[in-house]
Amino acid sequence: MVKFEHRDSDAGEDKEKARSLAMTDQRLQDLGYRAEFRREMSLFGVLGISFCAIGILTGMSSAFQTGLFSGGPVGLFWGWNICSFFMFLIALSLAEICSTYPTMGGLYFWVCKMKPDMPILGFFTGWLYAMAMVFTGISGNLSVALYLASMAEVGQGRTLTRVEITAIAWAMNVFSGIINTIGTKAIGRMSTFNVWWTLGGTFVLAVTLLVKAPVKNSPDFVFTNFQNFTGWKSRGFVVLLGFLQAVYTLEGCETAAQVAEEAVRAEILAPLAVVGSIAGSWLIGLAYMLSLLFAVQSIASVQATTFAIPISQLFYDAVGPQLAQLCLAVVTLAQVTAAITNFTASSRLFYALARDNAFPLKKQFMTLNRFQAPYWGVWTSVLMGCIISCAYIGSAVAFDAILSSAATSVMLSYLQPIVIRVFWPNCIEDFGPFCLGKWSWLVNFTSFLFCVFVCVLFVLPTAVPVNVLNMNYSIVAVGGLLVIITINWFWWGKHSFEGPVKTFVSK
Repeated sequence: MVKFEHRDSDAGEDKEKARSLAMTDQRLQDLGYRAEFRREMSLFGVLGISFCAIGILTGMSSAFQTGLFSGGPVGLFWGWNICSFFMFLIALSLAEICSTYPTMGGLYFWVCKMKPDMPILGFFTGWLYAMAMVFTGISGNLSVALYLASMAEVGQGRTLTRVEITAIAWAMNVFSGIINTIGTKAIGRMSTFNVWWTLGGTFVLAVTLLVKAPVKNSPDFVFTNFQNFTGWKSRGFVVLLGFLQAVYTLEGCETAAQVAEEAVRAEILAPLAVVGSIAGSWLIGLAYMLSLLFAVQSIASVQATTFAIPISQLFYDAVGPQLAQLCLAVVTLAQVTAAITNFTASSRLFYALARDNAFPLKKQFMTLNRFQAPYWGVWTSVLMGCIISCAYIGSAVAFDAILSSAATSVMLSYLQPIVIRVFWPNCIEDFGPFCLGKWSWLVNFTSFLFCVFVCVLFVLPTAVPVNVLNMNYSIVAVGGLLVIITINWFWWGKHSFEGPVKTFVSK
């Protein structure tokens, strides 16, 4: 009797799963696309993709010095909470659109569907966002190399050359390509692992720093101390410059959309992952930041460090060489998984662009291997990563340039669909399950203002007087990228791209 009940239960679950799968595929077909990928991602897997891309431990550790030198503790604490609030609003805006259009094109596809009469907007958004994901993956893999270099310095006293660090970054680019080539299940399991690693790693780091730090800073220091190593005189502007650390850390929530065609009930799971990843990252990041601020022994020491990445000096001063290596190992593993998911996003976006004739070599970039991975997009990302990483050989300033370029490109990509929702509020007629209702326009307008503010802020000089070593090269990198995309549009795009190409036509 029990066995029969168990079989009935299993049969019921199978029927429900089949029904959900059919509904999800039908929604994709209604958008004009045939289901090409196996739907093997759970909510936790999709959520993990966004958590990986955001990379709380990694983003905050890699860019912590930016806020520490531009405003200090007071700027870091208030900047984190202010930016988290506005990034949460952006997540709500993007989640509403994602629920309506749950496809792997993400931002690019949303722009195309909401403004079909202006294909140039979709083309620019797709190319800019694809390059932003590649830039972010490159900065992540270079960060892994810098963490490993710092571990060698802390543990063995050996300073790696820029060529050696770049070689490690190349190896990480290739490793990211191999993992992404294995396919959806591997990425899903890795992203699930990253969620638990982030939670456990944050706890380990916070406890280690707060217990072992010889001197704990006072609440007055943590919440009110101001630092300025920028040369700018305006205290308010200096604090605003520190926003780069928070925004760079929190970017990536929309990555869940890139695997929407690999999840059941994507119209629900993807937007929940977009919003949930920001909400969780806000709280986890706050806990990690406070532990760093209470444990930092000397901001001047961090500023004058010779280690490959400045956070290493904070760990070294607070917990000593052995535990500093443990802290760096925790962050490094989190950084590895975060960098891998950026190439996951870029490869899926290359696939989506090729599917719609917005990217050359359509047949090749739409080819999936036996692991259901768009491997042409994966290894294109790897190749670009290896080439751009070479800039670090010429100058260590290249790391900051790549980091700030990634942050700026992502924010510009966010801006496109939000602008459409603000100035053409009726562009969506049939919303998905995740809908903001009467609050939609207000949330979108506020998100629009913040995106514009951040995009302007991120291209301003971060220090004065400006010289070749402290210049903000993101204006050069992003400006050059926009010029290349513009040339590409007039030379090739306007003749081949007219918007999303349907691969499924209902009878």
